[in-house]
Amino acid sequence: MKTVGVAVVGFGTVGTGVVQLLLEDGDRLAHATGCRLVLRHVCDVDLERPRDVEVPKNLLTDDLERILSDDGTQIAVETVGGTGAAVDIMKRLLAAGKDVVTANKAALAERGRELFEAARRAGRSISFEASCAAGIPVIRAIRDGLIANRITSLMGILNGTSNFVLTEMSATGEGYAEALTQAQAKGYAEPDPTLDVSGEDARHKLAILAGLAFGAEVRIEDVYVEGIEGIDSSDILYGKQLGYVLKLLAIGRCADGALSLRVHPTFVPAGSALATVGGANNAVLVTGDAVGDTFYVGPGAGRMPTASSIVADIVDAALGRARTTFEHVAWLAGRCEAATMRPIQDVQTRYYLRFDVVDRPGVLADIAGVLGEHAISIASVLQHESPNPESVPLVISTHLAREGNVAAAMEEIQHLPTVTGRSVRIRMLEGPEAGEGEAVG
Repeated sequence: MKTVGVAVVGFGTVGTGVVQLLLEDGDRLAHATGCRLVLRHVCDVDLERPRDVEVPKNLLTDDLERILSDDGTQIAVETVGGTGAAVDIMKRLLAAGKDVVTANKAALAERGRELFEAARRAGRSISFEASCAAGIPVIRAIRDGLIANRITSLMGILNGTSNFVLTEMSATGEGYAEALTQAQAKGYAEPDPTLDVSGEDARHKLAILAGLAFGAEVRIEDVYVEGIEGIDSSDILYGKQLGYVLKLLAIGRCADGALSLRVHPTFVPAGSALATVGGANNAVLVTGDAVGDTFYVGPGAGRMPTASSIVADIVDAALGRARTTFEHVAWLAGRCEAATMRPIQDVQTRYYLRFDVVDRPGVLADIAGVLGEHAISIASVLQHESPNPESVPLVISTHLAREGNVAAAMEEIQHLPTVTGRSVRIRMLEGPEAGEGEAVG
């Protein structure tokens, strides 16, 4: 039976999960694959911190050179994270003749071209299934299973922290701060949750998935982003009354040779597949011209789901499939051109708009007039009585409208004398499959 040596660099939460699977499931993996994976090194700067996995002392090291100089190690797993030291480590591993497996979405999204070039120079591969929607094999699905398709769109819930917060707000009616505290208490959110709730984490993942799905070089700055920090529970309630559920959605569209890539809070129909994905789960809806809609759902983070995808990549590398894929798939092989991007101002979708207004005759007509001047058609109006006539919520949903027109109209409406407080704009999807009916773009 073929034997392949594996090293793990970074012995934190995810690295511990990978080590656990390699040590505890070695026999089963060998039987399933016909290849024995042998853990040869576990490298970390802090070897004293207690872990709940027993590792033979001779495998532990704080010296990366032990791995670099070991000809018996063919595959190295990077779980250090970040875009600085981790990138340098991966480059050194590649140059030393190791195939690399990583879950580092930030490094791939921001410095992917640099890393892929380093892998090609070394004649090695980089595998990264765990970088997007950790436990869901969506990268394999796009890269391999849907290869016969021209991907026209992908959209997904790519951040479990934000999804948990919005799910809690919807289920309990509590505010953003309270829901975030719950997420932190359950371990779904970091003490500093900025990367998740700002949309940046989902932005990294969309950049990776879009490059692969649409066969184009995507820069992180090509992806428009808004987070969930400003979401008010009242808007979630009003959206529910209109038949919608709020999600932080990552959306990629390709039409007429141009891509639109965006991450932002989005109302999706309550009966759609994406609306049913609650808690800290992730989901991705991929649409191909031949297959139609395909839907993938599961855990998007966590020690063992992430380790599961990493070990699958280790197996691919051990069997030689990873290097063959890396050499031939256009995006990985460096044969893709820079994407032509459609500016966010030109995207068309539907909108949920909320204005706090003075309760007097003519207010709706004034707002409708401004919307009409900007070619925005009203689909529905929702208004409840309020004990305070000086601040009554007026909720409007629109038909398809251009982003730039809506932004200009909102700015004008905000200065009407009958409008008080902050106005709210949230984009909407329509159709039974959370995407049907939205204008491409």
